[in-house]
Amino acid sequence: MPKRDEHEYEERRQQIISGALTVFAEKGFEKATNRDIARAAGIGSPGLIYHYFKDKADLLRQVIESRSPGLQLISHSEALMQRPPHEVLTMLGNAFMSTLLDDDGLAMFRLVLGEALRQPAVAHMLNDLVPLRVFAFLTRYFEAQMDAGLLRRTDAGAAARCFVGPLLIYVLSRGVFYLPDLPTLAPGTMLAVTVETFLAGMGYQFAAPEKADA
Repeated sequence: MPKRDEHEYEERRQQIISGALTVFAEKGFEKATNRDIARAAGIGSPGLIYHYFKDKADLLRQVIESRSPGLQLISHSEALMQRPPHEVLTMLGNAFMSTLLDDDGLAMFRLVLGEALRQPAVAHMLNDLVPLRVFAFLTRYFEAQMDAGLLRRTDAGAAARCFVGPLLIYVLSRGVFYLPDLPTLAPGTMLAVTVETFLAGMGYQFAAPEKADA
């Protein structure tokens, strides 16, 4: 049996993921067919999809994971646990915003919202894949920072929701609803204000800037 070309294999796999994201976003998970996905991906045979993915649900999971830098970031959670709050929250916030504010990310966000409302079983799978993992990491991270005395003691799960909430509302205001200040409120500004306001409320002491030599 000839040896598989790993580069070609991954290139074709990503091609199918991109096509699936387009079709899932347009038709929804249940109505999307392998024929639709194969056509959008530019591959000849719908059956070829099963060479790369176990089934359509596995393909949906891979679509979400591959288009979610935040999930890739928290997969290295132990390294993040050692970094200070303003760095970790800025990194996570950047990953979250970059995921949801480009065209593919926005399509994925709408897909997740739509499927969560239409298909309880799919919503359960998606919840296990993204929100539970993100909130579990943030809760554990905040508890560790409270134990270290860097953040004031409070409910860590509630704190995680307080951090994510403003960013989620900002994304919704760009991709679903519209607020009049959007043209002047850049993502970087929104993230910086969210991190600063949240950490100030949690009693975090930012390091004072070093003074320049006289």
